[in-house]
Amino acid sequence: MRGRDEETGEFLSPSRSQNRREALETLALGEKLVSLTEAQLAKLPVPEALLPHIRDCKRITAHVAHKRQLAFLAKQMRREDDAAMDALRDALDENGETARREIAAMHRIETWRERLLDNGDAALAELLDEHPGADRQRLRQLVRNTLEERKRNKPPHAFRELYRELRTVLAGPGDAGDDDDGEFADDSQD
Repeated sequence: MRGRDEETGEFLSPSRSQNRREALETLALGEKLVSLTEAQLAKLPVPEALLPHIRDCKRITAHVAHKRQLAFLAKQMRREDDAAMDALRDALDENGETARREIAAMHRIETWRERLLDNGDAALAELLDEHPGADRQRLRQLVRNTLEERKRNKPPHAFRELYRELRTVLAGPGDAGDDDDGEFADDSQD
């Protein structure tokens, strides 16, 4: 029984309705996880203990058995750490913090790309001031190729390549260091 604290009058545990809502939310999260591909699952912070249960649920196709396995998956998920489940929900949530950061980074890259195309060397100098490890020659060449593509109404290959290059430059020192080695290899081939 739930009971109340004699001193404060507050309830000692959540109500049955609250417990049921939380269980249904966990079941819905389990359904989402089962609907994802292996590649999508690999990108998420899914606890290792849940992966076999998710795979079993995907494998079972009979309706009642699938539903039973999904309920078992939800039960296993409720046993997991709250922080792990919150991180998983955030990663799946389109409006989550992770998604917001990724979208903000994408907009920042697109803004820089447009600035480079519109302002040329002035924007490039500003970018290089902020990110001195960037390859000036490569960026200048990609900007020139993108402008040429636009002029000739060609498919946006260089436009996309400029985006990828800016993504590695703006990613920061941890990620950019790995990509710089690949850039030097590309420069030696030219």
